[in-house]
Order: sequence, then C-alpha cells, then structure tokens
Amino acid sequence: MSVLTEMGKQAKEAAVVLAVLPTPKKNQALRHAADALLEAQAEILDANAKDVAAAKAAGIKGAFIDRLTLNEKRVWEMAEGLRQVAALEDPVGKVLFMKTLDNGLIVGQKRVPMGVIGIIFEARPNVTADAFGLCLKAGSAVILRGGKEAITTNKTVVSIFQKALEEEGLPAAAVQIVQDTDRQTANEMMRLNGYIDVLIPRGGAGLIRSVVENSTVPVIQTGVGNCHVYVDETADLDKATRIVINAKTQRPGVCNACESLLVHESLKDTFLPMIGKALQEKQVEVRGDADTCARVPGAVPATEEDWATEYEDYIISTRVVKNLDEALAHIRTYSTGHSEAIVTENYTNAQRFLNEVDAAAVYVNASTRFTDGGQFGFGAEIGISTQKLHARGPMGLTELTTTKYIIYGSGQIRE
Repeated sequence: MSVLTEMGKQAKEAAVVLAVLPTPKKNQALRHAADALLEAQAEILDANAKDVAAAKAAGIKGAFIDRLTLNEKRVWEMAEGLRQVAALEDPVGKVLFMKTLDNGLIVGQKRVPMGVIGIIFEARPNVTADAFGLCLKAGSAVILRGGKEAITTNKTVVSIFQKALEEEGLPAAAVQIVQDTDRQTANEMMRLNGYIDVLIPRGGAGLIRSVVENSTVPVIQTGVGNCHVYVDETADLDKATRIVINAKTQRPGVCNACESLLVHESLKDTFLPMIGKALQEKQVEVRGDADTCARVPGAVPATEEDWATEYEDYIISTRVVKNLDEALAHIRTYSTGHSEAIVTENYTNAQRFLNEVDAAAVYVNASTRFTDGGQFGFGAEIGISTQKLHARGPMGLTELTTTKYIIYGSGQIRE
C-alpha cells in the first residue's frame, strides 16, 4: 500500500468520526488549535524563515516571497481565522426542506459532509490553517499537498493541529500533509478515487489546469484572476484612483487583485495621466495601448498576451475603450470569470455591467480585493470558485458540504 493510499484510508476513518461530531466539540477543537498556533508561534516562524531563505537562494522573488512569508501578524490572522470559523453557524445537518407526498412519504433534504477533501496548493502557508478549519467545521477530513517551497512551514503547522486534535480526543488523521512534494505524488493524489471525495486546486493557472485535466477525482476549480476595473465616462476620478490603486497594489500577488485597467476614451487626457502617476508612485509598471503610452510617461506597449495575463506582480495592462460596449467586449474576451469592477456614477451603466459581466463577483464602485470569504462575512475560505457547478465565488463552509435526501415512510411500497 502506498503512503498516499494509507493516508486516504486513515482520512476515511477520521471522516466517519467527524461526520457526526457535535458542533460544540468541533468549535472547541478549533479554538484549541488557534491557541496552539499562537503558543507555537516561534516554532512556526523559525520553520518559515528556513523556507523563505531556501526560496530566495533558489532565485525566487517578488510576490511569491510575499505569499510564502509569515510574520507575527499573519500567524495571529491564521489563529483568528480558526476562531471565526468556530463562531460561524454549522451547516452540517441543516434541513433545507421537508414535505409530505400524496402517498404519505415525508421527503426532505439536508446538508451533510463531503467526506475526505483533498487540496493541492502552492506556497501559501495560511491555506493550511484555512483548509483545516473549514474542513473540520464542515465535518470532513482533509489531505493537504502544498508546494515544496513551504513544506517545512506546512509540516510544522499540521503537526501542531494534529497534536491539538489528539488532546481533544479526535483523530489526528483529520488533517494530513503530503510530505513528498515530488510531482508524482500530486499525480497520485489526483487519482485517489475511493479515498478522496473531492479535490480542490488552489494556485496559479498551471497548477489548476494540471489538476482539471489529469484528475479522476471530482474537482472544484478555483480560479485564476485576470480581474478588470473599467472607469466609465461618468466616474468620480478621485474615487476611481483610490479603487484602482487599492485593487492593484494592496496585495498584488493574490487572485482578486486588478490586472487590467480599462478607461473610457473621454477620460484619456484627464484620468490616464492621473492614474499613471499614482500607479508609478507605487512602483507599478504600466503596459498599455497607444493612447496609454502617449499619456503615461514610462508606460511600455502592451502585447496581446498582456491582456490575458494574471501578473500577480506590480504590473498592470491598460487600454482605452470607446464606450461601455467595448469594455464589456474586452472583458468577455479576456476575463477569467473571477472579479470585475466598474467605476461609474451612471445607474444604467452600472446595472448593465452587473447584468452582462459573467464573473463570480461583479462590483460597482468598489475594489475587486473584497472577493474573499472573510470580507464577505463567511469566515475563512478554501478558495474562489470560477466554475458554475456546485459552487461559485468564495467557498466557505456551506460550499464544503453536499446534500442528501432523507425519507420517512410508514410501510409504503411502490406499485
């Protein structure tokens, strides 16, 4: 039996326990795990420092290092995320409806755990805590496979969670980390049918595409974020500047950051120089069309590839459009269906944008950076789904459950 198969077997056994675990016990375990994280903060940061040093030695830099790096504030946020999940309403066991048929059968539907959830992700150690907390509260075991760059941190955090679970009398196998980061283990995990009930990839386009194309385990596809902000002709320019700067620079290495800026042609002589200067003050490289390059000193010509790129860095593509129709057409062509925003004071244009843009989250006069389970009030999230089956948008507790029908009879048989 392979290591992964044994992990799957143990996870299945743990899932049986978690599926019927009372809500207060789950919440107690989550709070215990949060306390354990803070108590082991020095150990976690030491492990993380080793990962960061190794990544830098390997030539990795920029936003990737930011995603990999933990500090006291981020460890506190991981712990706080677990407490927030503990405070959320438990979806498991919730009855969605109940009705009596003409033959006397009482038919209902309720929420139940998935079973075993597999998560393949890249170098973001906070995902380890989010996944553990959400899956435990949703009554499921979780098998984690993170990137090699964060393996020391992830192993440390998982061992802390496992110890906390054991101290609560719960199976440590409720959360497991694949310690071999070779690509072959990821491929094996994608084919662990019978043990993993659903697989969730969380990372860049290459990782997500690999899982979607190669997995025989059902996949919930979390999305790449080529997110746009369109500044309409009636936009408040100060408001637009604040939104664009926040959406691009507040944390550029995440999937809900703005990657593309569209500007109505009536604003090219006013807003483009204004936003170009503001972006460059934040060290953002502007890649634009001819209109943009003519009005933003230092801007470089954009290629066709730029319009479709999720940079995850201090780079933004910028294009002038004739009107809302052209903005919508551009978004339809290049959007990844994640988060899109319009800045406008025109109600009709706002409503058209909301109705016609096909994305998981569509904004009027707000930054795309709000597409987040915590910001939406869901507590932690497992990722942002850009597909349309099962779940779409921030995936919180409810999206990590499934449903089953329950039927009460009194001896009925089908004629």
